[in-house]
Amino acid sequence: MKQIYIVEDDDNIREIVSYALSSAGFGTEGFAEGRPFFAAISKETPSLIILDIMLPGDDGMSILKKLKQSEATKGIPVIMLTAKGSEFDRISGLDSGADDYITKPFSVLEVIARVKAVLRRFEDGADVMSELRVGNVVLDDDRHTVTVGGDAVILTNKEYQLLQCLMLNEGIVLTRAKLLDRVWGFDYNGESRTIDMHVKSLRQKLGYSGSMIRTIRNVGYKIED
Repeated sequence: MKQIYIVEDDDNIREIVSYALSSAGFGTEGFAEGRPFFAAISKETPSLIILDIMLPGDDGMSILKKLKQSEATKGIPVIMLTAKGSEFDRISGLDSGADDYITKPFSVLEVIARVKAVLRRFEDGADVMSELRVGNVVLDDDRHTVTVGGDAVILTNKEYQLLQCLMLNEGIVLTRAKLLDRVWGFDYNGESRTIDMHVKSLRQKLGYSGSMIRTIRNVGYKIED
């Protein structure tokens, strides 16, 4: 049974989410703040974490940062709960290492669907090729590194996942809807700037090789040497 940790200071929300996931066949454990959560995670590693942004003490973004900086916990998928709806807040959380987000208010069916989708992506990721090459760009997934002509390139977590998705589909046009689903884990709803902003940043960081990421007008993107 997959174990889900829920870090949410609102007792009602925490209990509703816990009940919904338990009914869907998951094991759950809830925490109102970071301290007991970290004590529990040092003893047992969950399959996924649902993390509220607004918490007493360390907020959700601070907790997320600590999780992603630790070798023991950086690989655990995290879904953020947030009452904030702006694109900036979503991109900030996703770029900091979160794998998905759910905006309050939400339905329990949405929570279950998101949890299953993120877990499925992580399970599918076990079969991803460890090294990908397109032109002078090399992505080594075992080392989690990207180089261009032998020189290291520092990417955010989402830039890395976006590049990996494009390289796995070299020469194939990926729509914004597919990229949002595969990299961010949520359905396309017309907000294309999320993808466009990350592609722009990725191109800049790849330097001259960034031109391999091509825009297909009114459709999406592909990478091709």
